[in-house]
Amino acid sequence: MLLRRPGHGRPASVLTSDSAQRSCGVIGGLSLVMLIVLAPGPLWARNPLRTENPWRLGQFPVPMFLGYTSHFGLRTGPSGVLEPHHGLDIAAPLGSPVRSWWSGRVAQVINDSRCGLGLVVRSGAWEHLYCHLSGSVHQGVYRAEGVQLAGGTPVRRGQLIGRVGLSGRSSGPHLHWALRYGDRWLDPAVILRAMAEARRRGAPNVRPEPRVDLFR
Repeated sequence: MLLRRPGHGRPASVLTSDSAQRSCGVIGGLSLVMLIVLAPGPLWARNPLRTENPWRLGQFPVPMFLGYTSHFGLRTGPSGVLEPHHGLDIAAPLGSPVRSWWSGRVAQVINDSRCGLGLVVRSGAWEHLYCHLSGSVHQGVYRAEGVQLAGGTPVRRGQLIGRVGLSGRSSGPHLHWALRYGDRWLDPAVILRAMAEARRRGAPNVRPEPRVDLFR
């Protein structure tokens, strides 16, 4: 998977461990050059010899986060049975802003008993899922304070796309954030690690140009 460009072949499971700790351990031994191949967007496709690391452009979705309450991998569900948890639960005050991890388009507006109110944003071969939002969904349109989104709506990296809530299967205000590449769920902790490492290696006094290009 690490050597695969979007659109070519089936992703492997190198980055899909059963625990955040194991995944973070793997990432520490990988070359960031290899990870760059996975980054969303046309940046890599336009110029594969470019030395800029696109992971530094990713946006952490909950700027006001208080901590992580449930990691990626197997966990004990409400019924006491082990079940897969395909994302990262990020605790934050009720109504806190939720921002888009990457530029893309809204692929789905969700309103169900598990995710609650949620959104799926598609960025090339990637999909990012946001669950347990506050607000309302009516006729396929998600609305919250300062937000109105429907399927097909373009969004920018860092754009306000929702508010932290308690909808769906939730015991406290938090965002369930999940990332899927092709048909495989990936550990968000791995991606956050790559983003942090890319920023650490970047020039500290240079601000990146804002990404406004959208995926179709």
